Amino acid sequence: MQFRGSHFLPILTIAFPLTIIILLAMIVACNSGETPDQIRQRTAQATETMRRDTKAVVEGVKEGMGHDGPVDINKASRGQLLTLPDLTEREADRIIADRPFANADDLVKRRIITPSEFDRIRDRVIAGR
Repeated sequence: MQFRGSHFLPILTIAFPLTIIILLAMIVACNSGETPDQIRQRTAQATETMRRDTKAVVEGVKEGMGHDGPVDINKASRGQLLTLPDLTEREADRIIADRPFANADDLVKRRIITPSEFDRIRDRVIAGR
């Protein structure tokens, strides 16, 4: 059996340009215009964002797990007060020194914490009698 080049000519006339088109498409698709340093920097930024978001989720889970019930600002120890989100040692000491409180809103009325700080702990504090 003998093959002549003329039998393969129609296939080659289609395959060669098609191969060139596919190769050009692959080159264009892979060339995003970014240098390797830019790709590394973008990857590092994405990794940092993922790390920060993961840390925030972990903190939220830990905070939720440690929350057994509302903290009574009239009876809580310093350590219990410090479990409240963003409450500083100074603020915990002021709460203890300024007891008793008629209600939790007194923390803002007496300027122990700011209204925005109170909004973060509003659901976690009570003023028991």
